[in-house]
Amino acid sequence: MTQSSWYKINNLDDGVSRILEAHVAADWRCNIWHIRGRDRDLIIDTGLGLRPIAKDVAMLAERPVIALCTHSHHDHAGGLCQFETRLGHAAEAEIFANPTREATVANLLEAQSIRQLPCDGFDFADWCYQPAPLTGTVDNGDVIDLGDRVFEIFHFPGHSPGSIALWEAASGIIFTGDALYDGTIYDHLYHSVPDQLCESLRRLRQMPVSRVHAGHFTSFGRHRMQTVIDEYLAGQRSMLCPGQTGGL
Repeated sequence: MTQSSWYKINNLDDGVSRILEAHVAADWRCNIWHIRGRDRDLIIDTGLGLRPIAKDVAMLAERPVIALCTHSHHDHAGGLCQFETRLGHAAEAEIFANPTREATVANLLEAQSIRQLPCDGFDFADWCYQPAPLTGTVDNGDVIDLGDRVFEIFHFPGHSPGSIALWEAASGIIFTGDALYDGTIYDHLYHSVPDQLCESLRRLRQMPVSRVHAGHFTSFGRHRMQTVIDEYLAGQRSMLCPGQTGGL
């Protein structure tokens, strides 16, 4: 299986590429973000990691790569073990290092979400990603410097204890992970705290964001960001509300 058959790469107009696992259902797969820097590259989230992304996506071998996961859930951190530099928030360091199906919520993964097996004998019912002990932790106010681009870390707990976002003040873009995306927000998981998520989203709403690159689905601008946040705060996008459906 080759890069073209497992991974799909979309180059955006802000120096960012979105990498998708083509054979994972669209409502389940996360957005894997690749930012090319002068001195090093940044990967934000690593997908399920069912195929060796660092090998299959050739452009990731052109310069040193920092891999940072916005949180430890299976659909975002599955490929983290494949990278030498692995960053995340300390609140979820134990999960990265000692993942279980329950801790990474891989027990929610459904058979129909994997539309092509990554290898012979793959069994989604037993799958959990490999241990990926963090080589460094990040917290509110820390920065990731790529040489010509600088990203500031924001801790936005609520979806999970260690959920983080990355903000580039120079461009106004923010990578929000699962703190915010244009869908029904998963706030019902075992370590989700909806009140914390509400506070995180109120903070995010005040930021001078120009574009949101979210953990799932499409990117969107500031007005849409504020609309989605307002709808969540009004109870319209919560998994805890009856009748809501959406992606993880």
